[in-house]
Amino acid sequence: MTETRVERKERTRRAILDAALDLSEGSALVALSLRQVAKEVGIVPTAFYRHFPSIEDLGLALVEEALDTLRVLLRELRRAAGEDAATIIDGSVAVLVEQVRKDHAHYGFIARERFAGPAAVRDAIARGIELAERELAIDLAHLPGTDAWSAADLQVLSELIVAAMVTTAERLLGTAPGSAAEERVAAAARTQLRMMLVGARNWRSRTP
Repeated sequence: MTETRVERKERTRRAILDAALDLSEGSALVALSLRQVAKEVGIVPTAFYRHFPSIEDLGLALVEEALDTLRVLLRELRRAAGEDAATIIDGSVAVLVEQVRKDHAHYGFIARERFAGPAAVRDAIARGIELAERELAIDLAHLPGTDAWSAADLQVLSELIVAAMVTTAERLLGTAPGSAAEERVAAAARTQLRMMLVGARNWRSRTP
């Protein structure tokens, strides 16, 4: 079957993203040049601009790919689990482990660039995390025992949970898929999240 122009363009775009991930494993995004990426893909440098205005925009696309996918998966899991906190915790950790396994390079990129990347990329990662926190806060409001919580307290709990998930993802990057170390990280995350929710059940928001 003959490849269409749109399919060819998308294949090249995908190759550019994958090449950037491979090249950035050994260095920061700011150290990459579009000439390096273009050479890795096998295109002329001017062809790079047909897909991305700059290396920074390429980094933004990589952030969006990873964080959007993870956020959607976790949101769907929470909606499917309903009010069963144990299922939500176990399922969320399992999803995170699977995504880090599957897209190790993506999450390694985010871990490296979260504090050391270009300002626009750092901001995009921060916005992605904040969006995950806001979505989680909305879902937490449907769990038993949180009906009397203030919006501010729900946000605080969601920030704690998301921070734990981010730390877990970074720890998972240092483990081999299916290893005992990976399971220890996952088990610690499940315990930590359970502790948070046990404490949360006994929390009462202060009245103004």
